[in-house]
Amino acid sequence: MQSDFTEAGDPFPLFRQWFEEAGAKEINDPNAMTLATVDSDGMPDARMVLLKGLEPSGFVFYTNSESAKGLELSSNMKAALVFHWKSLRRQVRVRGPVEMVSAREADEYFASRPRDSRIGAWASKQSRPMEGRFALEKAVAREAARFGLGEVPRPPHWNGYRILPVQIEFWQDRPFRLHDRVTFSRQTPDSAWNRERLYP
Repeated sequence: MQSDFTEAGDPFPLFRQWFEEAGAKEINDPNAMTLATVDSDGMPDARMVLLKGLEPSGFVFYTNSESAKGLELSSNMKAALVFHWKSLRRQVRVRGPVEMVSAREADEYFASRPRDSRIGAWASKQSRPMEGRFALEKAVAREAARFGLGEVPRPPHWNGYRILPVQIEFWQDRPFRLHDRVTFSRQTPDSAWNRERLYP
């Protein structure tokens, strides 16, 4: 393990380093992460999403706020993430409260997406029952015709979420299952970090 793993006082520079190394090594989607939420009954749920923003304040992703994860977040604005970079034999776990990104941030990111993806965001009733594939294709054609050659604005139900970490754990594979684990934790997103080494 590199020295900054044990000496770092702030987890974000270390995460950025690992993230850049994953970008050079992982064949597909080094920004893929498992997002875990809970519903209003406390039942956990998880799925893969893509990290679309890495900031000093947190980790950003975008989704339909009327989807299962969007509804779960609306009832409990807390979440966990897991990054697993198999080629590097590394894992990072993140936990913390969640906030919405600003409308300006969401608009800017939405405008950067391919046009077909923007039309798809209007057409898909994400997570809800669909009577068949043709229903989706028909909805896409309808929205494409509605916008024509004009601008495709961000749907009101399509938003960004920022996870404000209060815990980040770095895990590195080692022989004989004697892995390295270091966790950074703090009481609130504005507090100073504490670092602690864990048994594997």
